[in-house]
Amino acid sequence: MRGHDIQVALTGVPKLKITANTTAEEAGAAFPQLAPFNQGGIFVGRYLGQPPWECHPHGDELLHVLNGEIDLTVLTEEGPVRITVEAGSVFVVPQGLWHRPVARVMTTLLSATPQPSEVSFAEDPRYSE
Repeated sequence: MRGHDIQVALTGVPKLKITANTTAEEAGAAFPQLAPFNQGGIFVGRYLGQPPWECHPHGDELLHVLNGEIDLTVLTEEGPVRITVEAGSVFVVPQGLWHRPVARVMTTLLSATPQPSEVSFAEDPRYSE
């Protein structure tokens, strides 16, 4: 057991600028796992841009914005829910809901993310095959 210094953990970790050409390997390198957690892990990284949609069928995901902010869209049965999560705030994405955390400025994000995760590049992944 040990604590993790987030600034030390980010030393040498590339800042991710998401583009249409960003690979899964680049995204993984930008968000190293600090520790295992339940059926997933605690991850931290810095990024800018619009990632693909993601969904976690095996648990809730906790997002903690350390600096910057994210414009988070969560797709619910009632329709999309949009919220801005600012530095110092947390948001819990309920299990099984598609979501996308867009960073319009370079943002440092800590997450407790269940694995495996599903990813979709569809406009609305609830209706893609």
